[in-house]
Amino acid sequence: MRRIMFLVALAMFLTQPTFTSAAGATDDFTIEAFPHSDVNIEFANDWGRPRSGGRTHKGTDIFSPKGSPVVAVADGFVEYMAKWPTAGFALIIRHADDWSSHYYHLNNDKPGADRGAGGWEAAFAPGLEEGDFVSAGQLVGFVGDSGNAESARAHTHFELHDGSRVVNPFPFLEEAYQRMELLAELESLGIPIE
Repeated sequence: MRRIMFLVALAMFLTQPTFTSAAGATDDFTIEAFPHSDVNIEFANDWGRPRSGGRTHKGTDIFSPKGSPVVAVADGFVEYMAKWPTAGFALIIRHADDWSSHYYHLNNDKPGADRGAGGWEAAFAPGLEEGDFVSAGQLVGFVGDSGNAESARAHTHFELHDGSRVVNPFPFLEEAYQRMELLAELESLGIPIE
């Protein structure tokens, strides 16, 4: 009976409609892989919260242990890799239909240290370069606290953009996380997943 309930829940979940933004536009993007692959994940809907300088938060902070893998949320091309003063080590992946995913505050430390001396090798997946095609779930970087996050817990500031429009990523992340949990539960029950 439990197996049937999980299969029904999974089928219902995987066929949910796309999100509709406040402006009424359909947000037809799907996060195929949750950005952090570590089991110790914390995130909440912190969209719009106040930040220094009168700014508001334009993403979702995903907390995991420093150095945990960060993966591409969907297939796409690495559009940008850089180190910025506030975002720290940053990565942008361009997806289909002009969507892009942004990953900020990637790692800047060597293992066991917090001195910012890790450089690009600590932030990005080995061999990753601008222009590379990446698949959903592929390693692209590592959780950190670079930029203005040095005094915060290690996390990835994750943003979604639909063209030039910044979209609240939380509903997309929540859906992907729930799907990840369901698939893990099915796997633990020995139910084959294809």
